[in-house]
Amino acid sequence: MSGRDRISELPECLLTQILSYLPTNQAVQTSVLSKRWENLYLSVPGLDLNCSVIPYDADELLLSFIDKLLEFSPESVLFKVKVQCRDTMIDGFRDRIGMMIDRGTQHLDVVSSTHCLEDDNFHYPIVDMMPMNLYTSKTLVYLKLSSSGLMDPGLVFMPCLRFMHLEEVKWRVHLEKLLSGCPVLEALTLVRGLEDDYARRHDEFMAMRVRSQSLKRFRVLPLRNGYVCSIVKCTLEIDAPGLEYMSLGEDQFDSIVVKNLTSLIMVNLDIKFVVGFWVLFNTWDSLDHYSKTGMIPKFNNLSRLEAVFHSKLLQFLPAFLEFCPNLKHLILKVVHSEEMKEELELTDVSQCVSSTLECVEIQEKLQCEEGKMKATSYFLGNSAVLKKFILSPTAYDPRYVVESEIYDKVNKLTKRSTGCEIIIRPMEEEVVII
Repeated sequence: MSGRDRISELPECLLTQILSYLPTNQAVQTSVLSKRWENLYLSVPGLDLNCSVIPYDADELLLSFIDKLLEFSPESVLFKVKVQCRDTMIDGFRDRIGMMIDRGTQHLDVVSSTHCLEDDNFHYPIVDMMPMNLYTSKTLVYLKLSSSGLMDPGLVFMPCLRFMHLEEVKWRVHLEKLLSGCPVLEALTLVRGLEDDYARRHDEFMAMRVRSQSLKRFRVLPLRNGYVCSIVKCTLEIDAPGLEYMSLGEDQFDSIVVKNLTSLIMVNLDIKFVVGFWVLFNTWDSLDHYSKTGMIPKFNNLSRLEAVFHSKLLQFLPAFLEFCPNLKHLILKVVHSEEMKEELELTDVSQCVSSTLECVEIQEKLQCEEGKMKATSYFLGNSAVLKKFILSPTAYDPRYVVESEIYDKVNKLTKRSTGCEIIIRPMEEEVVII
């Protein structure tokens, strides 16, 4: 019994499911194990192919292998397809991707070539265009494309697509048109390309419009390889009434316009406050500049905000809150408050602070010195309609600091809203088990 092959006794459907977690080249290697395994890899409901390891003189062999796989069980579904292209085009490969899509693929992940051809001192990018039947797939749920080309198909309709990740795509079709054919899309991730000569020569691609009734999550990620921004100028327009989460990274667009963000719950902004290399703006003028140029949009419908500020950047807080003119609930975490400078003054009063802010919760390392309680003093002294102020110290021990002493310190500060309730939440006691 010790030499019994129990794995081979498993049902074929389970064996092929196990093989689906392997790269295709490794799945093929199992064909030499025994007669039972000889053709199992051909029934795997997925394909994970790295063409970069295929020799340049083996194009026909690769295409023949794909044809064999597709013809072996023509009625079966290729649920998941992942393809890593190589730096040279393979004639007929795009047609094979189209055939895979026609086999009911639900998850498609294609990494296209990022190489360029050099001719007469000019660099011509290799663009792997996606097949036209991609745009009318009735089964795709997840689509991820990296460095691929997207042509204008005329008609776009992907009724099941819920997740889309487009990384350094070569645009020949407008994003707005692509999204218009995805009625149930929930999550969209974009990574702008460093350079796209076609988009740079055509003004119509100087704007990217994210318009969707179904979209709930939208992210713009930083460029790859450590680049700061694209050399192709572009404006981002967002019109998504169902959007709940948005993350915009590292100034990827020259301006941002938002509309109808009535469901927005969380916003993550990664903004670099610099004019040139290592040159900082003046505090208020810097955000004023970002506002006028549209690099930070106004969130007129945002009512609740969670923000994290380093104490040395707390000077930016009033100007930043100008982008949330109707804010009602603010949770502010101040990190490294022990490094806060005595001369820091928060003098400018944001619109929301003076007119709409009803609840503020500040989480910081407690510094009981009056000159250190900058954020606390700012909100209590300027919030006209504040109903509740919550101080949640993150670094004091209730065994040695009496809560009433903290309350007295805070209560001595000037309060503009006389009916404001002050709540002190002690840090949760840690239990150490030895």
